[in-house]
Amino acid sequence: MAFIAAVPKVKAQQEFFTREDVIKYTPDWQGERFADGRPKVPDSILDRMKTVTLEEAWATLQEANFMHQYEDGWLSIHSDKVLVGRALTAVWMPGRPDIQKVIEEQGVKDHRAGAMNAWPVDMLQPRDVYVADHFQLKVDGPSIGDNVGNAIYAKSGNGIVYDGAVRDINGLDELPNFTAFVRSYDPSHHYGSLRTGKLLNSTMVSINGPVRIGHALAMPGDVVLGRNGGVIFIPPQLAEKVVKSSERTHLRDMFGHQRLQEGKYTAGQIDARWTQVIEQDYMGWLKQNEDHLPVSKEQIEEILKEH
Repeated sequence: MAFIAAVPKVKAQQEFFTREDVIKYTPDWQGERFADGRPKVPDSILDRMKTVTLEEAWATLQEANFMHQYEDGWLSIHSDKVLVGRALTAVWMPGRPDIQKVIEEQGVKDHRAGAMNAWPVDMLQPRDVYVADHFQLKVDGPSIGDNVGNAIYAKSGNGIVYDGAVRDINGLDELPNFTAFVRSYDPSHHYGSLRTGKLLNSTMVSINGPVRIGHALAMPGDVVLGRNGGVIFIPPQLAEKVVKSSERTHLRDMFGHQRLQEGKYTAGQIDARWTQVIEQDYMGWLKQNEDHLPVSKEQIEEILKEH
């Protein structure tokens, strides 16, 4: 008697992640999601994230064993501002016509409009950050100029993290909150269509999938924090923890600095592990000043309850 082994049906890996793919690769997020599957960290957390320093976020992620989330060495637009938002990711690779043809044909079937560099832009939601790896291509590399930049800004009200070159940097600088971290500037433009023939040098192979940004790995829905020349990608399930830890650090610093200025404690006492006397003084200080501190009253009440 012959036996025919059952062959499991294998789903081919899609170059553009579906909602199901995104959910599969972000299993630790239990909150709300966008229609495309990306974790939707609440706006209230994004608002509070703006005061978090890179060191504070980095320390919390290190404790959770997320060791490869930070990257620096950027050319910044609006370097005096802080970039915070939810990542929508894309990956470019060196142009290859056979792959380009398949993806362009699929784009027609999916009713995607325009060239590839517009596809992820059309998907952006308010407070998103477009995060793309363009393999640091400089000459004939920019896929973002002031037209695409304006489209990104109109959709998200936010900036970008772009591991490649941009063009029209003066036009991008005119967008007041287009806080951007890019690798370089070049006045040329990329060739990302079959119509360019032998000039084809860029093929977009992924949207809403994992993306390597320098030494970091970013995922769709990560909270992007960019400031002071660096960018860190915070997994959504850790975003609230990062914010709370940062706020508590700020409060303890405020208390410590005030008491040092008053001469109540020495630098050695404040720099060391606090004694029970200092901890009790800190709790009293929180109660006395909770209506005037740069942290919500609800968060201060939570700290007080823990003690």
